[in-house]
Amino acid sequence: MAIILLSVVLVDNFVLVKFLGICPFLGVSRKLDGAVGMSLAVIFVMVLATAVTWPIHYLLLEQFRIEYLQTIVFILVVASLVQLVEITLKKNMPALHRSLGVYLPLITTNCAVLGVCILNIDESYTYVQSLVNSLGAGAGFLLAMVLFAGVRRKIENNDFPAAFKGVPSILIAASIVSLSFMGFSGVVDGLFGL
Repeated sequence: MAIILLSVVLVDNFVLVKFLGICPFLGVSRKLDGAVGMSLAVIFVMVLATAVTWPIHYLLLEQFRIEYLQTIVFILVVASLVQLVEITLKKNMPALHRSLGVYLPLITTNCAVLGVCILNIDESYTYVQSLVNSLGAGAGFLLAMVLFAGVRRKIENNDFPAAFKGVPSILIAASIVSLSFMGFSGVVDGLFGL
């Protein structure tokens, strides 16, 4: 379990290594509180989606040999869960709901959420391993968002040539942060003697 957790947080980070979930990564990482709020919502949806999609795949889709409907069914589950999160945040945390804005409903189309559900099936993880993997993927998403929120704050306080102001400087910074995570590729193997 520790191998799965560390691997998906550092080595196979969904945002910085697999490049899944880039839209909220670039859109909501402007401020730390928004980045943390979005990340917590993504973690919740990822774990809950895994808790629902894993049994659906093995107990329903596989039993009736309709695995080809996996993507459609998983998208419907994720969309339903996002609606649940949005309603809950709107009622209980309206300030966070307003700060996330349009990016909260975009969790439905966040390929990291769908990707973790499909990856759990493709890797033949058990139910518990799938939950750990989705929790780790969410934690990796949180780590990437928090780090990049700090980087963006530094970018905004610096003067760049006109050609690099705005989106170009953000994309360059994102690529450098991504490269730094690729340095973790041997850490899990070294720690666990693989």
